[in-house]
Amino acid sequence: MNRFDKKIVIVTGAASGIGQTCAMRFAEEGATVVLVDRETDALEQVMTTLAGSGHEAAAVDVRDEPAVAALVERIAAAHGRIDVVCNNAGIAGGDYAPVIDNDLQTWRDVVDVNLFGTMHFTRAAGRHMRDAGGGAIVNTASVAGIRSGAGGNAYSASKAAVISLTQTSACDLGSYNIRVNAVCPGLIKTGMTQKVFDYAEANDKSHKLGSRCELRRYGRPEEIAAAILFLASDDASYITGQVLPVDGGNTASLNMPGMKV
Repeated sequence: MNRFDKKIVIVTGAASGIGQTCAMRFAEEGATVVLVDRETDALEQVMTTLAGSGHEAAAVDVRDEPAVAALVERIAAAHGRIDVVCNNAGIAGGDYAPVIDNDLQTWRDVVDVNLFGTMHFTRAAGRHMRDAGGGAIVNTASVAGIRSGAGGNAYSASKAAVISLTQTSACDLGSYNIRVNAVCPGLIKTGMTQKVFDYAEANDKSHKLGSRCELRRYGRPEEIAAAILFLASDDASYITGQVLPVDGGNTASLNMPGMKV
């Protein structure tokens, strides 16, 4: 498949996990990919695995609005357009305490990356997409933004905000032929979730990983990337403002404690 032949695609959080998998898939399908991440060494390693040529690694912190704006301006000037932005950069925060005990700095850090990082690229790239006549933005939210129990308070709130930003941005930008959608991954084995898997293995609970979703398993980054690429492609040309859970059916039921055997 060459759904992204000659397309210019920006992927944030591209040095690992879902972002890395997306970058590789976009490249395989013909895109010129700009990989954005703070982890420069890992970013360069991913660059060496990409199919095709013309790709670029950009060591930009998504929290840095001037740096994001400068990068987007440079990419648009160099290529004449930006076709797709995949807002995948995110952090978990790691604070699973009750809200009354939460560390406020953790909240600031998580919201700064997950929400403002997404907004910075949406705003900067959206302006160029408007002038060029269209484009697609796909945000990585989470099932934690739909219901409680899938992440800490700060992470969950930030992802709920990404869902809302997706919907409001789609309404703002639809008249410019810019589509904005989001995916909500369930439990996916990545570097960010590795602590969950390590804990389960150390406590003889590996068999329970993913057991609370209808498919009774956890997911793979490739399964999230497939959904992201669909939403970014012309196959989804009449889809905007939508939030797609890719979670093995986790959000399809009440999924209350003790309900499943």
